[in-house]
This record gives sequence, C-alpha cells and structure tokens, in this order.
Amino acid sequence: MTELSHIRNFSIVAHIDHGKSTLADRLIQMTGTVSDRDMKEQLLDAMDIERERGITIKANTVRIDYPAKDGHTYVLNLIDTPGHVDFAYEVSRSMRAVEGSLLVVDASQGVEAQTLANVYTAIEADHEIVPVLNKIDLPAAEPERVKEQIEDVIGLDASEAVLISAKSGLGIPDVLEAIVQRLPAPKGTREAPLKAMLVDSWYDPYLGVVVLFRVMDGVIRKGDAIKMMQTGAKYSIDKLAVLKPAMVDVPELGPGEIGVLTASIKQVRDTKVGDTITHEKKGCETPLPGFKPSVPVVFCGLFPVDSNEFEDLRNAIEKLALNDASFSYEMESSAALGFGFRCGFLGLLHLEVIRDRLEREYGIDLITTAPSVVYHVHMRDGEMRELHNPADLPDLTHIDHIEEPRIKATILVPDDFLGDVLKLCQDRRGIQLELTYAGSRAMVVYDLPLNEVVFDFYDRLKSITKGYASFDYEIIGYRQDNLAKMQILVNDEPVDALSMMVHRDRAEGRGRAMCEKLKDLIPRHMFKIPIQAAIGGKVIARETLAALRKDVTAKCYGGDVTRKKKLLEKQKAGKKRMRQFGKVEIPQQAFISALKMDG
Repeated sequence: MTELSHIRNFSIVAHIDHGKSTLADRLIQMTGTVSDRDMKEQLLDAMDIERERGITIKANTVRIDYPAKDGHTYVLNLIDTPGHVDFAYEVSRSMRAVEGSLLVVDASQGVEAQTLANVYTAIEADHEIVPVLNKIDLPAAEPERVKEQIEDVIGLDASEAVLISAKSGLGIPDVLEAIVQRLPAPKGTREAPLKAMLVDSWYDPYLGVVVLFRVMDGVIRKGDAIKMMQTGAKYSIDKLAVLKPAMVDVPELGPGEIGVLTASIKQVRDTKVGDTITHEKKGCETPLPGFKPSVPVVFCGLFPVDSNEFEDLRNAIEKLALNDASFSYEMESSAALGFGFRCGFLGLLHLEVIRDRLEREYGIDLITTAPSVVYHVHMRDGEMRELHNPADLPDLTHIDHIEEPRIKATILVPDDFLGDVLKLCQDRRGIQLELTYAGSRAMVVYDLPLNEVVFDFYDRLKSITKGYASFDYEIIGYRQDNLAKMQILVNDEPVDALSMMVHRDRAEGRGRAMCEKLKDLIPRHMFKIPIQAAIGGKVIARETLAALRKDVTAKCYGGDVTRKKKLLEKQKAGKKRMRQFGKVEIPQQAFISALKMDG
C-alpha cells in the first residue's frame, strides 16, 4: 500500500525520434528496476517491428521505485507513448491515466509538428508538463534557442527545462528529481466505491486477455468480483500485478496506482478502452467519461498471393485483431484477386505495420489494393451510404452527391522549402488556412482532402523538403466535391482491383498514368490488347499493347520427348503465376506495381 503523496504517474511525449524510448530505458536502468543482465535498447518496445523501425506503436507501461533525495521512496508509473500521428489514439488514452508529462524535445532539431500535437493532447488532459531537452551532447545542439522556441510556439515556460543526453545517461538524476518535485501526486479516496479506468488490453496466449487499468477511487483486490460498466460484463479477478516490465503479483492496488489484471476474459473485443471497472456489488454510480472509439480512416483490400492461403490469412487477421481493437476487417471477394479481406486502419503507417506483421509473423504473401478513404454517398431518396470500396459505388442515376473526408494538416517546414510545400498542397486540392513563422521555420495549416494525402503525400513531402518537414493532421469532417469512379478496362473487361475514386479535374492525368504503367507491366500476348481508363461510359485515356507470337519449343531440335515436356512444364509454371483475366493474363507483379502509384 503506497501513500498517494508518494505516487507519480507520468507519460513521455515527443516527436518521432526525439528520444522517448531511450529516456525510458535510462530511467529504468538508473533506478535498478531491471537488472543489467536483462537490460536492452528500447526495452519497452516489445514487437520486432517496433525495434526494427525504431518507432513505438503500442503505449507501454512500467512501474519504477525511486528513493528520492528527501528520504522517501516514490512509486513512479511511466507510460511510454507513440509519437506517430497514426497512433495518436494510443497517446490520448494514455494521457488520461496519468497526471503529468515529460515533454522531450531534441536540442538540435527543436519543436516539430508532432511535438505540438502531443503537447496539445497533454494540455487538454490537464497535465503538468516538464520540458526536457535531449541530445545536448550533440555538436549541433542549441539548448537556448530551443528553449525560446518552446516558449514562442507552445507557450510553456522552459526556463527550468532539464538538460539531458538520454543516450549517455547525462542529467537523468535531474529528470527523476523533477518528476518527484514538479509533477502532482494523484487524487483519489480509498474508502469510496471502486472506480478504475481501462487503459489498454492485449492477448496473452497463457493468461487470456490482460487488462491494464488505473485506479481512480477505491481498492481492487485479487479474487474480487468486478463489472465493466459499458459492456455490463462480470468477471472474477484471477491475477493482479504491476509491470516492472515483467509482471509482479500484488495482493491489492489502491487509488492512483496502475496495474494489470486477468479474469479469464476470452477476447480483447470484450474490453473496451476507456471503460470503467467497478465492483459487481456496491459499485460506483457514474462511469468515467470514456473515449470516443477510434474510427478507421483508410481502407484497403488484403488478398493472399496464393488463393490456397486464404484460411491462413483469416486466422492470422483474427489473431492480430485480438490485440488491436482499432483494426477492423470484413470478407471481400474480387474477380481479379479471389477471396480476401477489406480492412480499416487509422492511417498509412498503421496499414504498413499490420501488413508487415501479417507477412512476417504469419508468413503470408499479400497483395494490398490501393488504399481508399470512406466516402459519404448521398442518394436521391435522402439516404446516406458509407462507401469503403470504390468498386461498390451504386448506379450514378440514384446518386445526388458524394462527400469526401477533409483534414486539417499542420506542416512545419524550413523557409527554403516553403514554396515547394505550398505548390504540393495546391496540387492536392488544398485550401490554405494560415501561414505563420516560428523562428526560421514556417508553420502552414492547410485544409486538404484525405484522399489525396493517403496515396503518397507524406513521401512526396519528405522528398521535396529533404526530410526536414514535419507533418501532423486531424480529420475535420466531410465536404461535397466533384468526384467520380474511374475504372480500368483491359481488353474491354473492367479490373475491379484497380478502380478508384478521383476528382473529375484530375481524372484524365491519373487515368493516363495508370494506362501507361499497365502497358509496361502487362506482358504482350498473341493478340492486341487495348488498356483504357473510363468514367461511366466515357473513355478518358487509352494505350494499346502490340501482339506477339511465342513458341517455347522452337529451339528444341530432336532428342528425347522429355526435353520438349520440360520446356512446356516451365511455360506452365510461368502461366500459373499469372492471373487469368478474360483472355488476358495479368501477372501478379503488375497489380502490385500498378497500385504503387505516385504523383
């Protein structure tokens, strides 16, 4: 049982690569929470893909015991949050479980777009914020300039910012003291009925679902009968523990403490993030204000390259969905690609991570169709339908208008590249909202269609600014525009996997680019093949693939018949790799390359 005044709950927020996970490593190491033998880089990033890309995807928690200079031992609960815009959902809910934040800013790079986004999330959650300047041992570090920048751009007092180098361990004791001295202790009453917030949950093959929670009021003990207020489900607690990265069993947890429980819960779906946990009898009356559920923003189809692997893909997707409540999926079939799934993601990085995990952890070769966003299709009879897949667009005669999602994008960019960035945003049908300066860097705010951003906006932005621009966005709603469905016809047969929604002013250019690309990708056949892009009945672009004759046994003179058979078998294996389509065979690779369109 820990006194409230000796608990500190905090999270670390920062832009990508400013050193959150490294700082967390040092705090764990300095306090001896993990023995040197078990210590490794990015200790809290458990997934292979997190370690390999050097990013944090899941928010992770650790409990640290710290003997402070004032003679008391403090319990510090640290939540390491992701910095990437796709996982902002993880950040917002982690913030609600703690009272303070360490704002880590790279002393050589200064404030970036995600620094702003995450700080605002912390300020909304009513946090006390301690600025920490990292990487001060770099030759390019300018701590004084960055302090000014924090005060100008964010409006936080940075005069007492802690200067550290997380890599070398310089200044880490000061950070620990700052946490104890400057962050508030949690509030809560031990005698009140139990009220705990469900922060996160994941699936463990041995324990079932593990629930991470923060106790607000009351006490939770092993063996208690508990109830989830949103779902109404009732469970009995089997195991109660705190994370010192590894689980350590405890008999009870009181107000302000963060821990995990298992209660023979079968599916992660049964535990809603932001739900209130209370006792089944004598529970609290009012639940905590929950979170708005995460809404998938980007949709794409995932199909196995080998259609016999469909069942394996289904099992793999079900297992991944156990751990990731923000990932949604439904079955889908396509004439070109066979059976697969239509999946919803929080953004492109989320999509890439899920795809990489399916390929790596479950060994399935995947085809990903072009990512698309959710459109609102308003019918003439007043009904509004959500369109996830352009191939499902209803007949145009019944449609009144189509609305697309818009985002508010904040881009921070050095002055030299400002012109290129403005041009890129104008090209993507953006509307400029504001342009301000923070030191030598411009901050541009644009209203952009999400559809244009989903494709390759981020890559283009990074390449035209040599990687110096940083970008963050939030969805602001739907707006009507002049949109249409563009179909690609190969030999007069529509290829449903390549159909996409485009703006009518842009359709011709995009159609022409697609046709030219396919002309290079589809192998020549014995007959001429027209490749066309069409909107409705109107063809807007066309390329023609010339004919070809091929006889694989021509080179084979005399000898045993098995020589001819061998050549014919080889040809057969080549055909198996292709997809049958009308009379035209489109190789698998052509789909994959055609869907990687840029600009």
